[in-house]
Amino acid sequence: MHGRSMRPTLVEGDLLLVRHGARPVVGDVVVVRFPDGTVAVKRAVLHDAAGWWVERDNPREGTDSSHVGSIPDADVLAVALARVWPRPRPLRRRLVGRSEP
Repeated sequence: MHGRSMRPTLVEGDLLLVRHGARPVVGDVVVVRFPDGTVAVKRAVLHDAAGWWVERDNPREGTDSSHVGSIPDADVLAVALARVWPRPRPLRRRLVGRSEP
């Protein structure tokens, strides 16, 4: 993982276990392809006819759907299952609009 947009959930250098082609649910951490071709890790927060609305966990850093719009289903490449390095742990779903304890 590169960048600070997913702090505090993820930090730069985290290595993720992902499942390509998995169907996300609201709250999942996902790997997406933005319209410019950039591949990024974001939080899936809403699904509608246009695709997935994705957001960053750190509102002060990075790019998300507020900049590029909904991400088509075909451009949601994978669902992150766990952080495997440096300290392995599953990625819990975050309830949208609520902070984690």
